[in-house]
Amino acid sequence: VLLSARRVGLNGFVYGIDMTDEMLELARKHAVEADASNVEFRKGYIEDIPLEAASVDVVISNCVINLSADKPKVFAEMARVLRAGGRIGISDVVADDELSADERLERGSWVGCIAGALSFSEYSQGLGDAGFGSIEITPTSDVADGMHSAIIRAVKARR
Repeated sequence: VLLSARRVGLNGFVYGIDMTDEMLELARKHAVEADASNVEFRKGYIEDIPLEAASVDVVISNCVINLSADKPKVFAEMARVLRAGGRIGISDVVADDELSADERLERGSWVGCIAGALSFSEYSQGLGDAGFGSIEITPTSDVADGMHSAIIRAVKARR
């Protein structure tokens, strides 16, 4: 959040969302230390983002979506808060299409951010169903057999 705050400058604004009081307290402390006046931290869940509809240009998520039990809701929420033409940039774990849910579970736990991973095609389909286009899923490294860290990019359709 603080890196994004620097990037958008004083003319931009950045929200940080977390579900735990401890992380919010730490984030607010760091914002004060960094003299970041263009940030606000809110308590919330990725399935129920505490922001107004069509209120942001970019959504960034780092290895959180694979932990959600309701990924279609996550994708819908990202689309809801983004303005038309808004973008997502996600780091997440993605599974090869051939792996079943049981095989994914065998390769790692929820705590290890592996068991809840979508496959490449499931991720692409879920984003498309939520109204995203220009979907790119780029594996960056292997985390287990058939499981990859990946960068996911997409754009909310202009309507």
